[in-house]
Amino acid sequence: MKVLVSDQIHGAGIELLKKEAEVEVAIGLDKEELIDRIKDKDALVVRSATKVTRDVLEAAEKLKVIGRAGVGVDNIDVKYATEKGVIIVNAPTASSITVAELTMGLMISLARNIPQANASIKAEKWEKKKFLGIELRGKTLGIIGMGRIGSQVVKKAKAFEMKCIAYDPYISKSIAQEIGVEIAESVDEVYKNSDFITLHVPMTEHTKHLINKDAFDKIKKGVYLINAARGGIIDEMALYEALKSGKVGGAALDVFEKEPPFGNPLLEIDNFIGTPHLGASTEEAQRFASTIACEEVLKVLRGEPPLNVVNMPRLSPEVLNRLKHHINLAETLGTFAIQMVEGRIKDVEVVYCGTLAEENQKDILTNAILKGLLNEILSESVNLLNAPVVAKNRDIRITEGKREDAGKYDNMIMLRVKTDLEETVLEGSSYGIETKIVSVNGYSVEVVPKGRMLVVHHEDKPGMIGGVSTLLGEQGINIGAMQVGRKEKSETQLMIIFIDHKVKKEVIEKISGIEGVRKVFSLNMGDENESY
Repeated sequence: MKVLVSDQIHGAGIELLKKEAEVEVAIGLDKEELIDRIKDKDALVVRSATKVTRDVLEAAEKLKVIGRAGVGVDNIDVKYATEKGVIIVNAPTASSITVAELTMGLMISLARNIPQANASIKAEKWEKKKFLGIELRGKTLGIIGMGRIGSQVVKKAKAFEMKCIAYDPYISKSIAQEIGVEIAESVDEVYKNSDFITLHVPMTEHTKHLINKDAFDKIKKGVYLINAARGGIIDEMALYEALKSGKVGGAALDVFEKEPPFGNPLLEIDNFIGTPHLGASTEEAQRFASTIACEEVLKVLRGEPPLNVVNMPRLSPEVLNRLKHHINLAETLGTFAIQMVEGRIKDVEVVYCGTLAEENQKDILTNAILKGLLNEILSESVNLLNAPVVAKNRDIRITEGKREDAGKYDNMIMLRVKTDLEETVLEGSSYGIETKIVSVNGYSVEVVPKGRMLVVHHEDKPGMIGGVSTLLGEQGINIGAMQVGRKEKSETQLMIIFIDHKVKKEVIEKISGIEGVRKVFSLNMGDENESY
């Protein structure tokens, strides 16, 4: 077995590899060098510097597995790797404790003015009275996002005798009770009641500038804010104003929208603490990331099931070829549905119709649906192997059924997602590489979901299409295509509009204000309808 390590990783992982494989360590390769070195390799281990593009994968004739010593895989063409049957593994748990400890360190630094006092004494000043702090004991910590890191923060905060409340619409009350945290019904409840707030959510278009001027208007005066998750979750200019006004007592950021943040006005004010993206920067986290990723690589090479798979379980070429477009359909349905539901997911029902009714590997398709549903909303990585476990941990009940009748289609998947507030039902079908949504909540449509879309539920009366189209035109938003779905004996219709770019919240509100419009959803289905 031959393994190429093309980025700097902790030596402990390399030593693991050397016990079972022939290892070549080559750091800083350019694209052509990487293509040349990868040709005879069974495995590749990277961090974030190496770009594993389609060209590199095409040259990797023997490649079975890519190991990422860390979490993110933005530097890997995951779609094409999956199409080629290359398994991607990572080390998602390696930095959970490290980031949680940094969060607590930043919290204590804010409470006791430690960085400022250190700078003062090094300037040969004795300003004891100036740096009067507060205790953590008895204070309320608000946690936004309760994945692995958020849960670790709760554990550590409770040791400081803090009261913990959390907002995460996708965690069940039973799991919250086990962790020992009170679940807030809304993020506004966290804003209103917290003395400290820490963020542990992924960076998506739904969480970008989650903490903005509106949030600061609702937030408890004097709150302390910590972000060791992702840059961009906080609107930094709004934070600057809130710190200057005293609405926010202090803030500590390990991550920024632009890194390094030189020139950022936050660096000019005394009640702000910044660190240079140190979240995973500990000896232990780097060692764990290296050893976890390398052990996962070895599992694949031995023919054993790995634990931390990013893209897929190990399927035979025959099964992968048979299911790859259906897997894409299933994940697409999940991604579409999660952007149309409100509330905490309780039940997911899947019915396989037509030729899919007798498919023996339906569990892979169900897992793909769960991956699409959960990846958009959780900070932890959800893949085709761990999806049912993640769903179970969130108290989401999964049921499967089958039906011979698929209407006018050869195959069809029906997905019903129930929350504590509502339910959404989708039907989709795949034909060759093409994936179609053919029904949305009973409205018949035939759309290939890609790019940015608006879904408008409205009354069936003259002027509705014109009213929405005119408003979008006035806002400078180009319509690429449109389709209107109807259902029998209904006084409403469903308008699906393909648009060229993201629609701002204010525009969504204006559309919602048009007489006859019931509900508006803004969806992002990715740039292309790519298949597995």
